[in-house]
Amino acid sequence: MIYVDADACPVKPEILKVAERHGLKVTLVANSGLRPSRDPMVTNVIVSGAFDAADDWIAERAGSGDIVVTADVPLAGRCVGNGALVTGPTGRIFDQTNIGMATAMRDLGQHLRETGESKGYNAAFSPRDRSQFLETLDRLCRRAKTHAPPGDQP
Repeated sequence: MIYVDADACPVKPEILKVAERHGLKVTLVANSGLRPSRDPMVTNVIVSGAFDAADDWIAERAGSGDIVVTADVPLAGRCVGNGALVTGPTGRIFDQTNIGMATAMRDLGQHLRETGESKGYNAAFSPRDRSQFLETLDRLCRRAKTHAPPGDQP
């Protein structure tokens, strides 16, 4: 299963394309409306508008053998802790070796923005980011399929 933190995800079409190639189900989770899909392998979940509702929904379900796509570092940390394979929309992998540093850098950035030391501008999403994401997601899909229980592979 691929879980997507879908509200501001710039790579939804790419996720659907890669998932279809690998025969994996996708669950798009958002606080607001999503474009419906006729694909039976795609599920849309609309959660309440409560703070972190989408994150909580994903973190409660994602586990070993699942893939999570999110730019949200705290959600990535929760999912890594549950054994999920996690990537951001730029292809950045979050795992046990780097989630602590990613969390620390996120917290530092938040502190600098709050104190006015940083404006907090993010780099624009580039074609190179999209390409790196496609490579990373394809690799994670192959990895997830080889680690799935025998009855769960397509």
